[in-house]
Amino acid sequence: MPAKFEVYKDAKGEFRFRYKAANGQIVAQGQGYSSKAACMNGIKSIQENASGADVVEVEG
Repeated sequence: MPAKFEVYKDAKGEFRFRYKAANGQIVAQGQGYSSKAACMNGIKSIQENASGADVVEVEG
């Protein structure tokens, strides 16, 4: 099974997404969105922008 984004409604009725790895483990979760379209835009933003993101180690 390939990695995938799952879109769902939470208990408050907000749309959320979670990104699952190929092994089914949840790797990341999105915030609550008031509409499905906004949630889909959040996924699209990650797909377009995350591949070039730097990894920064923060102490604290």
